[in-house]
Amino acid sequence: MPHTSLDCQRVLISDAVKGNSLLLLILLATSLQAQRPRARDIGISVGSLPTGPLNAITDVAGVRVGHTTMARGDSINTGITAILPHGGNPFRDKVPAAIVVGNGFGKLAGSTQVNELGELESPIVLTCTLCVPRAADAVLTYLLGLPGNEDVRSANPVVGETNDGFLNNIRLRPISEADVLSAIRGATEGPVVEGAVGAGRGTVAFGYKGGIGTSSRKLPAQSGGWMVGVLVQTNFGGELMIAGVPVGRELRETGHGTRGSGDGSIIMVVATDAPLDHLRLTRLANRALTGLARTGSSMSNGSGDYVIAFSTARPTAVAVVPNDLMSPLFQAAADATEEAIYNSLLRAESVRGYRGTVTALPVDSTIAILKRHGVIAK
Repeated sequence: MPHTSLDCQRVLISDAVKGNSLLLLILLATSLQAQRPRARDIGISVGSLPTGPLNAITDVAGVRVGHTTMARGDSINTGITAILPHGGNPFRDKVPAAIVVGNGFGKLAGSTQVNELGELESPIVLTCTLCVPRAADAVLTYLLGLPGNEDVRSANPVVGETNDGFLNNIRLRPISEADVLSAIRGATEGPVVEGAVGAGRGTVAFGYKGGIGTSSRKLPAQSGGWMVGVLVQTNFGGELMIAGVPVGRELRETGHGTRGSGDGSIIMVVATDAPLDHLRLTRLANRALTGLARTGSSMSNGSGDYVIAFSTARPTAVAVVPNDLMSPLFQAAADATEEAIYNSLLRAESVRGYRGTVTALPVDSTIAILKRHGVIAK
């Protein structure tokens, strides 16, 4: 299957990484994506902590992200997003991890072992609901094929999902093993393409086009100096709030959009370089739900709301962060999650799909509302 234009973005960015040019990476990420803004581009600043240099999950050193985007005609709008904690063998070099369930109407493969053993031994792969088994099988192919894993007889692929069945003919289960392996093997450090890409190609959030979003926070030196990065796959509903402003309601009053039912799902991936064990990663993951709630999600009966958190540090070699020092990390996770959700909406373009068209969040009208409420400067 030929690459889509978004696949070509990933290939070009990968080449830039090989050249080790951060400036080139940023220029590529900017030029290769439609010129829809991120939250900070229009003056939305969440919380008081500074972001990392890319304001992305990849600000956590070693973390990699890859997308395979599938857009064929009007019937196929789906894809794969892969998040890797480092560039090595994830099975042999496991990282501490935890998974938290806000509302469990979803299919998150591998969650019980992660929480039983407190560690992650595979890439995290996001896709569509009915694609989870095929994606998990492909992750096994990847893990079993890595040098050093020739004797492996059990591995735990972690695959999350949201249901993109409005824009995507989901019953076709259109992903292949090659699509999943492409996202994993093409995952890179550096800027993360956001919006209607990868696993976010066919998603809907608050009645507007959802997708992939990311953000990060850097703690001050006196609070440990650690980095927290978040990536989200948004496909949920409720009453859209931005920085405390009822943007969704006010947009409807001017004839833009409809109120979402609240059903749907969101996967939140939280990465940090703070040395945290399973217990503290569980506590950190719970604060991502705080960021989700700020955006107006009700975590309804039909919503699958999951947080996957991991640390790139090794608590066995470095002292675990004491509970008394966790509060700044909590703030970072909540703020980065909130901003990542805004970025997923702002960056996503309108998509025509299987059952109709989902329009992008109207940027100009959103800016006007936020200015009227004093959230951004006039």
